[in-house]
Amino acid sequence: MTTNAIINRVLVVDDSNTIRKSAAVFLREGGHDVVLAEDGFDALAKLNNSSPDIVFCDISMPRLDGYQTCAIIKSNQKYAQLPIVLLSSRDGIFDKARGRVVGAEHYLTKPFTKEQLLEVVKTFGRNSEEKRSDH
Repeated sequence: MTTNAIINRVLVVDDSNTIRKSAAVFLREGGHDVVLAEDGFDALAKLNNSSPDIVFCDISMPRLDGYQTCAIIKSNQKYAQLPIVLLSSRDGIFDKARGRVVGAEHYLTKPFTKEQLLEVVKTFGRNSEEKRSDH
């Protein structure tokens, strides 16, 4: 692995199959490993086994929304430093502020481009700095 091609494991959480598939294609084209989850409960179940370097999480999901999912992940000391990026079609200041309150590092408005997604991984993923010593 070269220094300019660090592979991140990315967990993408979205109830939309289209968004999950699009994000997976973009991220894989960028050289990253991708784990998909269809809602917050699915994400929590996959979190421990997948050991992601960054999480993209939709806000509007049934059962457990993105804010709740983010808050639960961040409340676990093991994942407190895990970067979480919230995804939403809403671009309001209150949505972004609520994301910060629950611990999200960033907020990305849908629809997103491949370049936007890869730039966020570059900024917040493992290649930005070794944030956790378990890798």
